[in-house]
Amino acid sequence: MGIFDKLRGEFVDIIEWTDETTDTMVYRFERHGNEIKNEAKLTVRESQVAVFVDEGRIADVFQPGMYTLETKNLPILSTLQGWKYGFNSPFKAEVYFVNTKRFTDLKWGTMNPIMMRDADFGMVRVRAFGTYSMRVKDAATFLKEVVGTNWEFTTDQISDQLRNFIVSSLAEAFAETKMPVLDLYAKYGEMGSFLAEKLQPKFGEHGLELINLLIENVSVPPEVEAAIDTRSKIGAMGGVMTEYMQMQAGEAMVKGAENPGGMGGLGAQMAAGQIAAQMAGQAMLPQAPPVAPPPVPQGKQFHVAVDGKQTGPFPLSTLQQMVASGTLTRETLVWSAGMAGWVAASEVPEVVALLNDAPPPIPGI
Repeated sequence: MGIFDKLRGEFVDIIEWTDETTDTMVYRFERHGNEIKNEAKLTVRESQVAVFVDEGRIADVFQPGMYTLETKNLPILSTLQGWKYGFNSPFKAEVYFVNTKRFTDLKWGTMNPIMMRDADFGMVRVRAFGTYSMRVKDAATFLKEVVGTNWEFTTDQISDQLRNFIVSSLAEAFAETKMPVLDLYAKYGEMGSFLAEKLQPKFGEHGLELINLLIENVSVPPEVEAAIDTRSKIGAMGGVMTEYMQMQAGEAMVKGAENPGGMGGLGAQMAAGQIAAQMAGQAMLPQAPPVAPPPVPQGKQFHVAVDGKQTGPFPLSTLQQMVASGTLTRETLVWSAGMAGWVAASEVPEVVALLNDAPPPIPGI
C-alpha cells in the first residue's frame, strides 16, 4: 500500500450504503480496520436504518437523513465510550444498514402433505403454496434475534424459517376453522387474511412485520380430485346415477375404439357396449306401476236374525254394539260361514265373549 492510499484510508469520513440487490436485508459498512473520525458524514437513505454497534452492544439508531456524527447525536455511543465532554479523536464502531423496504413475492409451500379431517372425504392429505410480503419493523430486534454478526444478510437466509412458521400455522388454521376442502377453493383470500393475523406475533418476535399472505393453490391427492370430478359430473346430470353410468360406458367405448388392435381395448369396447345397451334398454322399458299392498285381513263375520229377518254379515265390533243396545242377546240366532245352521248366540264362543262383557240389565226395568 502506498503512503497516499494509507492516508486516504486512515479515517472514514463518509458512511453510506447504496443497495444494488433486491434481496439484501442487512449490510455491515466495511471499514477494513479504519476508524470513524469526529464529524464524519452519515447518509441514511429512504427505506434504510443505520444501527451503530459498540463492542457487540447496540447503541444508536438513525432514521433516513444526513447526519454529522457528533456527541449530541450519538448519546448512547457517547455513554458507552465515556465521552463526557465530547470527542475529537477517531472512534471505532460497527455500522449496520438495515433495509426496511417491503420484500415481496416471497414463496412458501408445504414440503409434505398436511393431514386434515374433512366432512366430505374423511381424512385427506392437503398441499398448499403461495406468496407473502414482509419487511423489517424493528431493526435492533432483527439484528439481535436473527442477523447476529453476519456482515450481509439476505432473504434466502431466513425464508426457510418463515416458511416453517407459515406451514405450521396453516395446519393449525385447518384444524381450527374446520373448513371443508371444497370450501377452501372459494375462500383463499379469507384464509390468507386469517393466517396473516395468526402469524403476526411470531414475525414480530424476530423484528419483522408480515404485510400480506396469499394462498395461490390448495391441492388434494389425484384420487380425491377424481372423486370431486365424479361428484361434479353426477351433479351436472341432476344427480341421476343411471345417466352417469351411461356416460361412463360411452367413454369406455370411445377409448376402446381408439385402440382397436389390442385385445384389451376390444374387450373393453364390447363390455362397455353391452352395458350401454342393457342400460339403454332398461331406460326405454315402461315403468311398472307401484304394487298396492294387500287389504288388511278382516276378522270373522256373523249374520244376525233380527225380528225374523236375516241381517249382516257383521264384524265382532258391530256385534258388540248390538249387545250394548240390547239388539243381540243370548237367545238371538246367529250364523257364520262354516256353521251347519243357525244357533243361539250363547252357543258361539266368539259371541259369548261379547255377551259376558256386556253390563247386566238395570233392576226394575
